Order: sequence, then C-alpha cells, then structure tokens
Amino acid sequence: MAKIYSAPESLKTPELDFSEINGYEKACEKYVADLKEILVKRKPGKNVGEVIGFPVADGQAQYMVASMKPVELIHLPLMDAWHFEYANRLTAKDVQDKINQEKLMDELFSKKG
Repeated sequence: MAKIYSAPESLKTPELDFSEINGYEKACEKYVADLKEILVKRKPGKNVGEVIGFPVADGQAQYMVASMKPVELIHLPLMDAWHFEYANRLTAKDVQDKINQEKLMDELFSKKG
C-alpha cells in the first residue's frame, strides 16, 4: 500500500492564471523538475522522480514517485489538483505498470509519420 505525501513546503506551488497559461505551464514544468531533484537527492532509486497520472473528472490526478520500496508518492497540486481516490491502495507493481503504460503511450503518440 502506498503512502501519499504533500510536496515540501519549501517548494512554491505555481498559481493557476488563465490569462497567462503559458507561464503557468512553464512554472509547472519547473516545479516538477525541482521536486524530482529533491527526491532523487533524498533517496535515489528505481523510478524516483517519475510522474504517474490517473483520469479524474475533467482532468488528471498526478503523483511523483518518491520511493518504490516502500511505495511513497507525492501528490502534485497542479492544474485542478485532483486526487485519485485509490492512490493509497497502489502497490509497487501497480506503480511500475502505470509507468510502463505511460511510457508506451508517449512513444506511440510521439512517432512521426
């Protein structure tokens, strides 16, 4: 079973501003990169820093892997900051399967042709 944590308070969460959505998206990318750096320094290991997402309502609940053993995830409070109601039930196998699935989808949709 996964433990779900919030990001460190020292990491400033970007504020959603629809009048400056491009700036918000860049701030979100920086937030994710900064969080990954913190987690990799804290406990380097398999999949640390990978982001997984689950469809919720009109958006997505996103989590960053902090550890695979034990399973620890950091909730990403970005966009609508949705939560996945079963996130705490995820096992290491579930997380690995989701990472593999997302990589395959990225590969499928990144192909030119």
